[in-house]
Amino acid sequence: MPLFGSHLSIAGGYYKAVDAAAELGLQTVQLFTKNNNQWKGKPLADDDIRRFRDAVERTGILRPCAHNSYLINLASPDDTLWQKSVDALVDELQRAELLGLAGVVMHPGSFVASSESEGQQRIVKGLDEAHQRTTGLQCQYWLETTAGQGSCLGHRFEQIGYVLNEVRESDRLGVCVDSCHIFAAGYPLQTKSEYAATMDEFDRSIGIQRIRAWHLNDSKKAFGSRVDRHEHIGEGFLGIEPFRHIVNDPRFAEIPMYLETEKGERDGVNLDAMNLATLQGLIVKKRKQK
Repeated sequence: MPLFGSHLSIAGGYYKAVDAAAELGLQTVQLFTKNNNQWKGKPLADDDIRRFRDAVERTGILRPCAHNSYLINLASPDDTLWQKSVDALVDELQRAELLGLAGVVMHPGSFVASSESEGQQRIVKGLDEAHQRTTGLQCQYWLETTAGQGSCLGHRFEQIGYVLNEVRESDRLGVCVDSCHIFAAGYPLQTKSEYAATMDEFDRSIGIQRIRAWHLNDSKKAFGSRVDRHEHIGEGFLGIEPFRHIVNDPRFAEIPMYLETEKGERDGVNLDAMNLATLQGLIVKKRKQK
């Protein structure tokens, strides 16, 4: 069975996200290690690290990860912004390592006023520098598939494949696949044959073995819209079937799957709990052999 999780708040302490995940019956959790709209965060206190790690051990939460700051843009043609992005990315990985996280999910970047080719080369250069400055760390960067808004890279599998092929320490990278994003980018998922064809294309361009995590989100926008707007599971243009394919795919049986859907309650029911119940209800239970 997949490891279901959600992106949860660290308000009140990093360990709070772990406890909240456990209370919801989740097996993993994604979080920010600092304010996601700021370049720098205050250094992690020893007490914060200890309490977080203790909470992970106490609850049995597996493979927690972080999502990096939305300000970071390794594809930027602006040298000052690019260097700030590299510096911030290094800081993100160092913070995640201190907390014992498995990975840092990162958007590849936006080439803005340059070109796709130049943007991809900037991403490779940035990751190479970040890796050089974080030698020995176990935590990985996980490149996230994107919807392709504006000049954002990562909406075609081959764009991510290029980065993985060109970086010097490729073994330190993984991929996080977002169901909403790849659907909005134009990869069909509804029928079994569509899902299989999309995963085959992913395997050819990137390699299925590169997948370290999924973001499970439905889409408020239509197929191929290249607009990133998340919806609750089964309530958007994706519908329920793509999630049935994903959660029953044996290749992802032990892969973390994080919800990034709206938080809060509906009719007194926690929305993460609602989405979790929907996903769990899709899992086909294997019959015991006599």
